[in-house]
Amino acid sequence: MTVTEAIFKTLEQTKKPATAQEIADFILKNNWCDFSNLTVATPMHLITSNLSTLIKNNDARIKRYKDKVYFYYLAKNENNIIMQEDNAKKYDKKTVVKTETYEERSLHKLLSTYLKSSADIYSKTIFHERSNRKDENQKWTHPDMIGVKFLKLRSESSQNLLKVVNQTETFKLYSYEIKKEINNDYELKESFFQTVSNSSWANYGYLAAFEISDNIKEEMERLNQSFGIGVILLDPNPYQSKILFPAKFKSIDIKTIDKLCVINEDFKKFIDQIEKLLTAEERYLKSTERELNEFCDDYFETEDEIVQYCKDKHIPIDNGAIDE
Repeated sequence: MTVTEAIFKTLEQTKKPATAQEIADFILKNNWCDFSNLTVATPMHLITSNLSTLIKNNDARIKRYKDKVYFYYLAKNENNIIMQEDNAKKYDKKTVVKTETYEERSLHKLLSTYLKSSADIYSKTIFHERSNRKDENQKWTHPDMIGVKFLKLRSESSQNLLKVVNQTETFKLYSYEIKKEINNDYELKESFFQTVSNSSWANYGYLAAFEISDNIKEEMERLNQSFGIGVILLDPNPYQSKILFPAKFKSIDIKTIDKLCVINEDFKKFIDQIEKLLTAEERYLKSTERELNEFCDDYFETEDEIVQYCKDKHIPIDNGAIDE
């Protein structure tokens, strides 16, 4: 029996939603598959990979919903399934869909909060829909978010000296591609090389995702070493987000920055704000910095705001992830 056949047989016999771990345990208990020649770490990894592939390929026989973790079930049983929440709450089809309705762009505020709190990076969402339509066929041109970090010097004299010597050393530019989840090798490579393309102009390029499968961490590390793109794992509590693999520094590409300024007004305004702050006189520095902060994306200031935001946007929060 193949792993895929064993998955469907498990869901047929259990007749209720099951996690990947529960499916794996049931298959192992019944000795339905031969795992003696594994090419992955454990049977659990192989079963999880098969489940992800079924969902990715839109297999009509199987569906899933999320309640902290993914639960899988047979599509034909959807109308009869009773899902567990708060010690016995029934989920209908509409509720199942609702658990997965958070949008990718809803993650931007989580990332902007992490960047501001952890590295004092100003970040700005780039709205692709506002771009020049002449370039609509150019795939993977825009990043989802861009950021800038300024070198803090206490003395105005040292700031001016550094600007004269090499102005690019007074700031660093960042590019971010954001995904809801990366479950398998195909999704990893597609997302990774989209980030490579979108980040060619920046000092640092990052791929950020809310969920990343453990199965692809080794390949992710290899790609990071080869191409220098960093990886950020987002958390519903942005203060607990973390860099899995740091990005490698590279020089900025002025020609591509110029092209993006022509294509997208958000990008142009962000670059203009950077230039304005770098050239501001000392007496205007604070007001110019405040102007940049107001132009950039909002970020959370309290954990209560985070909890409410995640609830409003249907972003899953694990118990204990954020103290309410």
